[in-house]
Amino acid sequence: MEKKILHVIEGREKHITETEVVRQPLPSMQFRFASPFIVLHHMPAKYYEPGAPAERLHPHPHRGFSPVTFMLQGQGYHRDNAGNAMTVTAGDVQWMFAGKGILHSEGPSEDFLRKGGNYELLQLWFNAPAARKGDDPYYQYVKGEDMPPVAQADGVQLTLVSGNYEGKTGPLQNFTPIIAVWGSIQAGKSATLKATPGYWTLLYVVDGQLTVNGTAVNGYHLVIFDKDDAGEDIQITCGETARILYLCAEPINEPVAAKDNYVMNTATEVDQAIADYKNGLFGTLEA
Repeated sequence: MEKKILHVIEGREKHITETEVVRQPLPSMQFRFASPFIVLHHMPAKYYEPGAPAERLHPHPHRGFSPVTFMLQGQGYHRDNAGNAMTVTAGDVQWMFAGKGILHSEGPSEDFLRKGGNYELLQLWFNAPAARKGDDPYYQYVKGEDMPPVAQADGVQLTLVSGNYEGKTGPLQNFTPIIAVWGSIQAGKSATLKATPGYWTLLYVVDGQLTVNGTAVNGYHLVIFDKDDAGEDIQITCGETARILYLCAEPINEPVAAKDNYVMNTATEVDQAIADYKNGLFGTLEA
């Protein structure tokens, strides 16, 4: 039985710095949170000439959740004050658990800027349960070659990043069950994905055009399915070749207080995080 669609939300342009613009379908005016999914940012493809000057999001704080980067094109560079410094290449995924507090910076790598090319990524904020928000930060890096193929069919190239699906296990580990599948479907081809009843289920269309359970969806749009609907089938047919990210996760049924770079359970906890950062308790990190 096909799963009911609640919303199809366009990713609106949002300035995250004076020069950097992302598409943000979550949260939106139509729908706020599907915890553990708090924020979805799509940084559209941006071309850098060879030898372009460095562009980075300078050191900034996080607490209480995991920013997860899905690299679509190019190569990024991540640094944090927990000692992690990694390049993130197209097809790979990085997961940084902020825990009780971390500072990090991110942007195109020096090697990428030297060569030039297109730079594009998705970044999601995965919430953490209250019992883990005070844990020490840590980092995971997952190569595309380590992600097993799923939903295999002609013209379908999808791989499993995290969770258990079709008897396979994705290499990325989370505190609560999260199935994450990404890849592409060629024009004129179809795929069927399965949702777990009672889980939040989302499908983000990076580009292209497809039909999802009878509803036409274009690039930059997020499909949110009815968590309480008993249907399990997500039927996808592509009119134009499309890249997608499919998410299905056990809800974290706790209050969410999200503000600035923090995801906590109460406004008081967010205020404390802001004060801790201002008072230097998050430590330091060079740009």
